[in-house]
Amino acid sequence: MPLTPVQTLLTIGAVVLGTVITRFLPFILFSGGRRKSAYVDYLGKVLPYAAMGLLVVYCLKGVRFTAYPYGIPEAAAIAGIALLHLWKKNVLLSIGGGTMIYMVLVQTVFK
Repeated sequence: MPLTPVQTLLTIGAVVLGTVITRFLPFILFSGGRRKSAYVDYLGKVLPYAAMGLLVVYCLKGVRFTAYPYGIPEAAAIAGIALLHLWKKNVLLSIGGGTMIYMVLVQTVFK
């Protein structure tokens, strides 16, 4: 069922408003000279690692290690990411390189 132009604009507006609120609200709440709580400091330290772990689990949730290609493309991409990151210490290069390794393997080697 297609949306009317008004419904489309309202949907886009709601998404924009939600994005703006979630992006700027922390800066508004924690601005100024107020001291952050120990809990907020703790979350700032552990959430990046938790988010990366969540992404790894999400990316590997559909891998079948008992059927062809036995998770080889995924394992190669993870190894490539780790090696690139240890070598260059550049997150974007590591992620991009790992993605390229995976895509080349699944589109050419393990069709």
